[in-house]
Amino acid sequence: MSAPLSGMTGFGRAEAQGAYGTLSAEARSVNGKGLDVRLRVPAGMDALEIPLRDMARARFQRGSVTLTVTLARTGADAGVRIDAARLEAYAQAARALSDKGLARPASAGELMALKGVILAEDAEAQTGADDALLAAALTASDAAFARLQEAREAEGAAMGVVLTGHLDEIEALTREAAALDAARPAAIKARIEAKFAELLSNGLDPDRLAQEAAMLAVKADIREELDRLAAHTESARALIAGGSPSGRKLDFLSQEFNREANTLCSKSGDPALTRIGLALKAAVDRLREQVQNVE
Repeated sequence: MSAPLSGMTGFGRAEAQGAYGTLSAEARSVNGKGLDVRLRVPAGMDALEIPLRDMARARFQRGSVTLTVTLARTGADAGVRIDAARLEAYAQAARALSDKGLARPASAGELMALKGVILAEDAEAQTGADDALLAAALTASDAAFARLQEAREAEGAAMGVVLTGHLDEIEALTREAAALDAARPAAIKARIEAKFAELLSNGLDPDRLAQEAAMLAVKADIREELDRLAAHTESARALIAGGSPSGRKLDFLSQEFNREANTLCSKSGDPALTRIGLALKAAVDRLREQVQNVE
């Protein structure tokens, strides 16, 4: 069974509670060309980094993924403490500046507000983490990643509908172009012959006229472009049905769609065909914009 189509934006959150307090894990992601995993864990829980990265890689192929783990301690472990050594260092530095006339004397409140002076023990494990806490962090993180994955797949399902709609439009325009008389080789040849007759009042040798008209008709023939557009549409539908990861392949296909639409417009010598070509370019642009969100 193929994986569902997935987007690259979403959010997931999970909690775990125990004697250590309340542990929260929040996972969020946005678009990215590759997979970029960023972790924010409490001090003393650095051992989580490798398993958490492996956990993210197992679920996601692309996107900028951020996991934030926080710990709120309760009971006897809760509270705050003051880093006296850091406070004294700040105070000495402030006095030195004040004695030189470079700054006014700092108040106790200003010194206490400096980074690292007041440590919230309920926000991080100060002396490391025991096995139970690490296990809880991994469990909560895995649940957060799972909910993020669900959110990304929900986005992918919505995008699948939108992408299919753009492909339907491209397919309809391709059929419309193929049905035009102006797209048929005989009509192209006749149009070119009429132009020769208009420009060359003295006429042109019939054999030479036929040769020149045939050469220009070959250059103006858009059947190959229409065939490739139809093939690209079929390939894109298969990629969407196959699910993620397919974003890079869909992006490449959208570039090919754009190439064929541009060529069709450049070959067109008929206003109706030009109109269809421009509509194709607009539809392809919309397709390509949405494809950037697919994992």
